[in-house]
Amino acid sequence: MEERGFESLEFYQDSLKLVKAAYRLANSLPVYERYNLSDQLRRCACSIVLNIAEGYARYHYLDRLRFMYIARGSLGETISAFMIAESVGYCTKEQLNWVIQLKEQIEKKLNGYCRFIRSQKQGRDEYGNKYIDN
Repeated sequence: MEERGFESLEFYQDSLKLVKAAYRLANSLPVYERYNLSDQLRRCACSIVLNIAEGYARYHYLDRLRFMYIARGSLGETISAFMIAESVGYCTKEQLNWVIQLKEQIEKKLNGYCRFIRSQKQGRDEYGNKYIDN
């Protein structure tokens, strides 16, 4: 099976859709949210795709998993920010539902990828079963 890069992963592409939605919402927030919810929303959404990319580039399977777990945590944080936005009237229930559906797709595929990484155990023979210190 030929590796095509992290850009071809469906959950990465879906995460980019979530980033776009986060930026659209952040740009529509009131000015007084600029350094609070708006900033946090952008950072946590970007953290998803950036950690997927970094994890994909790591060799050892435990190192890869660590970044995928961070991406999953950032996914939860992003959804929570959307929930906050909906609860205070910055986005609609329909927008939130769309984001939640997208989150579920991303999470399902990301969890599947984590299972795949664990099953492959790439780098175990060379480095053992411990995280690699950089």
